[in-house]
Amino acid sequence: MASSPPAPAPAEILRRNRILSSKLYLDVPSSKAPVVYSPTYDIAFMGMEKLHPFDSAKWGRICKYLTKEGHLQKTRVVEPLEASKEDLLVVHTEAYLNSLKSSFRVAAIVEVPPVAFVPNWVVQRKLLHPFRKQVGGSILSAKLALERGWAINVGGGFHHCSAEEGGGFCAYADISLCIQFAFVRLNISRVMIIDLDAHQGNGHEKDFANDERVYILDMYNAGIYPFDFAAKRYIDQKVELASGTKTDEYLEQLDKALEVAKSRFQPQLIVYNAGTDILDGDPLGRLKITPEGVVIRDEKVFRFAKDQNIPLLMLTSGEALLLIFLQFVPPSYGSDDVLL
Repeated sequence: MASSPPAPAPAEILRRNRILSSKLYLDVPSSKAPVVYSPTYDIAFMGMEKLHPFDSAKWGRICKYLTKEGHLQKTRVVEPLEASKEDLLVVHTEAYLNSLKSSFRVAAIVEVPPVAFVPNWVVQRKLLHPFRKQVGGSILSAKLALERGWAINVGGGFHHCSAEEGGGFCAYADISLCIQFAFVRLNISRVMIIDLDAHQGNGHEKDFANDERVYILDMYNAGIYPFDFAAKRYIDQKVELASGTKTDEYLEQLDKALEVAKSRFQPQLIVYNAGTDILDGDPLGRLKITPEGVVIRDEKVFRFAKDQNIPLLMLTSGEALLLIFLQFVPPSYGSDDVLL
């Protein structure tokens, strides 16, 4: 007589109940495009946001540009809800969320020291609220990707944040959260993370350490932040680049990596973190990829997903989204509906 499977641990039951009771999975009408954005994504924090090289207002500028050029209709964009504390507890610990009530702690995470001297209620409203809204966007976008074949959250991709630790301008682990929601609400069990930001995605790597349901392909500059050697152990397929890597070499390495990934893992969803800090001249990424190279990079990932009929969720900074919309998505997916 076969033995019964072990009962879920209380923590797993609680996580599942939180996911099932969440309000973040909105029903999106077909008149809307699978593009998620809110004006509250942009961070304006008394000018302090300019003290960090990360451009915290890029999302709105890109959407405004796409609207002006006729590629995006505001009425077709999906606005997400803000992730609540119960939503965040699906991955984060209570201790970590409580630590964000300290402005000093938040200042360390976003790497802007003056934030430490701002009252925390202001930090919550001006800084953490936009982050939580983007988390809600990432979670909803995974649902849209499964429904429509692809989706883009114009924001998110906070890949340096894990369940118990933030850093690198990443306060919440939206990648880990959207995947955990997908496991329960979308009835899938195999997810591939393709992380092509210039930096190692140490947050999701720690969150999915030894989790065979998640396959991580991370291609990054090994000579820059975060130097998280412990998290590297949990990368299924890592491609470490040197500072100064140029476009041709970069794209060749990506082709090889995607071919290996295709042979090793068959996902039901791809989460693509598409940072543009690989661009030549970026002060943080220190790579030398041309704008055309970024277009080709994103095209390769979209084709990788489309050729295998795998839903794709893209989390990205604004510039990459612009290139995708204007130069790749419409011909690849062959639908007039992609132009918004």
